[in-house]
Amino acid sequence: MKLTVFDLDHTLLQGDSDTLWCDFLMREGVLAREPFASLNAAMERDYREGTVSAMAFCAFYVGTLAGRSVAEWAPWLGRFLNEEIAPRLPLAAHTLVQRHQRSGDRVILSTATNRVLTERTAAHLGIPDLIATECEVASDGRLTGQLRGAPNMREGKVKRLEAWLAGHGLTLKGCDSTFYSDSMNDLALLQAVNHPVVVDADPRLAAEAARRGWPAISLRA
Repeated sequence: MKLTVFDLDHTLLQGDSDTLWCDFLMREGVLAREPFASLNAAMERDYREGTVSAMAFCAFYVGTLAGRSVAEWAPWLGRFLNEEIAPRLPLAAHTLVQRHQRSGDRVILSTATNRVLTERTAAHLGIPDLIATECEVASDGRLTGQLRGAPNMREGKVKRLEAWLAGHGLTLKGCDSTFYSDSMNDLALLQAVNHPVVVDADPRLAAEAARRGWPAISLRA
């Protein structure tokens, strides 16, 4: 089977879902601008530099959802998709996804960003299969602000993909696999697939891709 996996943030999306979400909530007055703006900027910097743990990174952003149910967040999430996400998904990204789908590939969106924020993005892109960081839900239906299971980040992306494939009676080694990503944080999965492709890569990944001879493309509008 031909398997194509896409990273989301700074790959298909021109921006970062978590950062955009925090900016959106601060504009809406849901989050206090300070100290959260400073904390958000520091987290984004540490992610780019690879100095923050996967658990700390994902938990920080899942924490913004605490105290409300997914249904209660729905009005904000709908606006967030329409106002912040959809305009940052360039035509080239849609075209690339559709090209792989027309070729008969099984296409998966795999992101460290949590499912609550990204399931609408996956649907907007026409990708039915999403692997994302999961959020814990309390007995009353409200999000606790904690992770459920391991974050879908770095080596976790490989483990979560392998688990997803096993659940469908498949293995990564048994697939002709392609992965598109911009980030050095995705090096583990880029090394695990047959066809790694870097997209508008960060400086560290660009250097690594050049050393390994990996193809590089741009989807920027």
